[in-house]
Amino acid sequence: MSLPRVALSDQSPAFIACDALIVGIAPGPDGSVEISGDAFGPDHKRQLGSQASTLSLATSMDDAHVLPAPDGVEATKVILVGLGSDSPTPDTLRHAAGVAVRTAGKNAHIAIALPSAGPQSDQAIVEGALLGGYRVTAKKKPSTDPEWETLTVVGATDPAAIHTGLSTAQAVAFVRDLVNTPPNELYPESFSQRVADALAGVPVSIEVFNEDQLAEGGFGGLLGVGGGSARPPRLVALRYQPEQALGHIALIGKGITFDSGGLSLKPPSSMVGMKYDMTGAATVAGVILAAATLGSPVAITAWLCLAENMPSGTAQRPGDVITIRGGTTVEVLNTDAEGRLVLADGLQAASEESPDLLIDIATLTGAARIALGERYAGLMGHEAARAVVAESAQRAGELVWPMPLPDELRTGLKSDVADIANVATGSTLGGMLVAGLFLEEFVGTTGEGDDQRPIPWAHLDIAGPASNSSSPWGYTPKGPTGALTRSLIELVRGLDAEGIARLRQ
Repeated sequence: MSLPRVALSDQSPAFIACDALIVGIAPGPDGSVEISGDAFGPDHKRQLGSQASTLSLATSMDDAHVLPAPDGVEATKVILVGLGSDSPTPDTLRHAAGVAVRTAGKNAHIAIALPSAGPQSDQAIVEGALLGGYRVTAKKKPSTDPEWETLTVVGATDPAAIHTGLSTAQAVAFVRDLVNTPPNELYPESFSQRVADALAGVPVSIEVFNEDQLAEGGFGGLLGVGGGSARPPRLVALRYQPEQALGHIALIGKGITFDSGGLSLKPPSSMVGMKYDMTGAATVAGVILAAATLGSPVAITAWLCLAENMPSGTAQRPGDVITIRGGTTVEVLNTDAEGRLVLADGLQAASEESPDLLIDIATLTGAARIALGERYAGLMGHEAARAVVAESAQRAGELVWPMPLPDELRTGLKSDVADIANVATGSTLGGMLVAGLFLEEFVGTTGEGDDQRPIPWAHLDIAGPASNSSSPWGYTPKGPTGALTRSLIELVRGLDAEGIARLRQ
């Protein structure tokens, strides 16, 4: 989806000609409804507040009401959206902006006049509005619906914050667009090309490893998973290198463009939606796009581990032993536990460059959805890395939940014929945690001798929040959400010298 042009205005919102004007409402004394903020003059504010109070409009989060514009207001319609209180936070404003734009419907020109308390609020309002107004570019007959052309933000004071909100929303929309693409059009080679096209003109280099180069480099996970498909795997390395970088972060994304389960074939109903299994790779591509656009102070390498998991005469079999990049052998006991195999290659390749922080992100396990539902991502890994990710998610207003990596579950991955098995046979207990334990085996070390230590590593299982199967809420549509993209953008932009130093301890 192409996002609209974002403009700033210090006019009274009453004088902005638009299709829909968004205004915040909050509970007032004695059951009244008050118009939030100071954008309106006293007469218009009193007029709208009186109308809202007469109608007893709800002011809670997720409440939004469409009203005809009163006399003296140039908009065609007014959307009054609940803020819950007269002191909204950036998270509240982001949520309300998304609710309001969804409620407004499809319009060419939208103005938004929510009360801002500074740059964080400005950024949140823009993000919420743009993400709430996301539209799927579907293969349907031509529509007469208007294209969204402009978003006018009233009262915002920080152009840099607006730019950050726009760039962040563009990255999330890019992720959603990729995930919405049907799997007959998005496969490893075409995925690589779409990313290259999106990065044109952005200071990010791209290196694509084809199947021959993967074989030469010993990437047995990608070759094994992609071996059953007529469309071979790819490994894509995206590199952003600012001058005098404070440090280096590696992001590794699972990119299974379609997951049939391989020879451990999924039931037909379980294959529906399996085009979503490349969300991790889409996410890290979106993150590096935004980071380079916004000038992140740290160097970033994003590894996109792309394969299509299909059954055929050349597909890997349960019982096969493959060799991951770096030499570790894996007994493949379930070909539907394929994401961890391609991520193992990616983690090894990323570790060879000794970054300060490794983060992998994947729609990895159904167990994560069962444990945490569709709004929380599971967060595992080393303590310092987990803390950095959790803090960034909190600042971005996204939900993660720390999960353990219990030593006792590692014994289930023992193999008689290889260094490790890809699943624990005979038990489904702790499936999300077992997958994390498997990935930990492929995290490299940095330093030498007594100074050698594991590279700080965090693992995000986004199988739940990556796709919303229920009704839209806040700025989150039904279908692909782009979850955790904003958190990782916040992380790579927010790490300073002190944060890098903590990771290196």
